[in-house]
Amino acid sequence: MALALAVPAASYALASPAPEHGASAGAGTEGARAKAATGLDDPAKKEIAMQLVSSAENSSLDWKDQYRYIEDIGDGRGYTAGIIGFCSGTGDMLDLVELYARTTPGNVLAPYLPALREVNGTDSHAGLGSAFEQAWRKAAEDPAFQRAQNDERDRVYFDPAVAQGKGDEVGTLGQFIYYDAIVMHGPGDGDTSFGGIRARALREAKPPAEGGDETAWLNAFLDARVWAMKQEEAHSDTSRVDTAQRVFLREGNLGLEPPLEWAVYGDRYRIG
Repeated sequence: MALALAVPAASYALASPAPEHGASAGAGTEGARAKAATGLDDPAKKEIAMQLVSSAENSSLDWKDQYRYIEDIGDGRGYTAGIIGFCSGTGDMLDLVELYARTTPGNVLAPYLPALREVNGTDSHAGLGSAFEQAWRKAAEDPAFQRAQNDERDRVYFDPAVAQGKGDEVGTLGQFIYYDAIVMHGPGDGDTSFGGIRARALREAKPPAEGGDETAWLNAFLDARVWAMKQEEAHSDTSRVDTAQRVFLREGNLGLEPPLEWAVYGDRYRIG
């Protein structure tokens, strides 16, 4: 059952800027990024992060199978789709399809851009419906659409989470905790957005960059995250925090090193 939803809001201060919209890294850039990776951006750890998120959103470790995922889960955000839950009602699905249209003109989703612009900010399916769902699944077979999903995931969610985590001097687990929070709550400074969650945590603890203890800080952040989740019925099951992220934190696995064992919504998973 997919519950984690991307809900973009106002921008928030990051340790370093996110890449330009629609930027697709070439082989040289990817190699440089991998060489510079010191946390969740290490390719092996990024793969773990995607599996962890997929276990919570789609009850599966096969995150690449989620390129084709699309449904309306009745949370007021219209369609939720793709590898991190792009939503037709919150703008990030529109951004994704616009990117795909720029890189692959005439694709099967391009005709739905006017409808996506009209329903943005609502839960409406007007101009979309089953034909759009079928087109989404067809597009998911296209490597260009898969790349577009990857690029938007990185631009809006993954890269900002890692940047803020490194700025706060938290390790790989902490960077994943940030990433999962941004995926569900969106970047921004509202009370239940990532920035608001971090601000609530700052009332109780300090990140390592400000002299705080890393475990205490991450516990305070997760406390604030749970508060935010409980403000909305669609997010009120906190097991992805309680029986997954808290487990790793209690074990002292700040590097998110496998083997990893956790449970989400009653289902058990293992990596390594």
